[in-house]
Amino acid sequence: MIPKHILDRKGPRSAKDVNPEVITYLNKGLIETKNLMEWLAVDQLSLLQLVLQTLGKEEWFIDFEAAVSSQKKPTANSNTKVIGETFGLLTKESTIYKQLKTHTSDIVRCWSCWAESLHYDTVTSLLPAMQEYAADTHFGVREVVIFATKERMIADLDTAINILSTWTKNEDENIRRFAVESLRPVGVWTKKIAAFQEEPQKGITLLEPLKSDSSKYVRDAVANWLNDASKSDPIWVQNTCNRWEKESTTKETTYIIKRGLRTIRK
Repeated sequence: MIPKHILDRKGPRSAKDVNPEVITYLNKGLIETKNLMEWLAVDQLSLLQLVLQTLGKEEWFIDFEAAVSSQKKPTANSNTKVIGETFGLLTKESTIYKQLKTHTSDIVRCWSCWAESLHYDTVTSLLPAMQEYAADTHFGVREVVIFATKERMIADLDTAINILSTWTKNEDENIRRFAVESLRPVGVWTKKIAAFQEEPQKGITLLEPLKSDSSKYVRDAVANWLNDASKSDPIWVQNTCNRWEKESTTKETTYIIKRGLRTIRK
């Protein structure tokens, strides 16, 4: 049983505020991280050892340890990617991934995302396999799946747009949000999409169905997409918002327009 005060905690504001008791639970994979501060505090190799014991694959640890230590400038982000990709290189065994992708720890699910992303050669096969991670209940996993897919989507952008355009109709707000957020023209900590910077209209099929979405999470993604595009093609963004203003008088559309034009209206 996890103590109530652990389950009901709020995320710490800084590294020094991370509760040592919480770190113990995190390193054992018994709880999810609440925010970035906790995520950065996790000892991923200690967590990995316990996971490998559960999988009956303790002998693999030496491979993971070597991969992590070979990095020139290791970070929590890079460790997550390296551990995940090492899993991907070591095994394709479905029973192992079933345990990883359903693990209590969000970090273990991040490893699984990176690992499975290696197993698909085309965007057409990759995205359906990644949808489960896009729908994950934890924000960290939902961000990692963007990192794990974006560059390959850029390399086959038209196919990615076609697939994600169908995701805009999904009942799950996390999946609808991924359809837009994953292909932001600029984005945060991800590669820019030159094609959208030059021709943002290519992405209209991702935006149009969501211009009055019921979810603020989705609306923020649409607004951020427009704001990104406004930095390279403000006229197109302004014209799109003007059209939406006439076609949709909902408060949801008004919210998106206001945030989408925030750079233009500075």
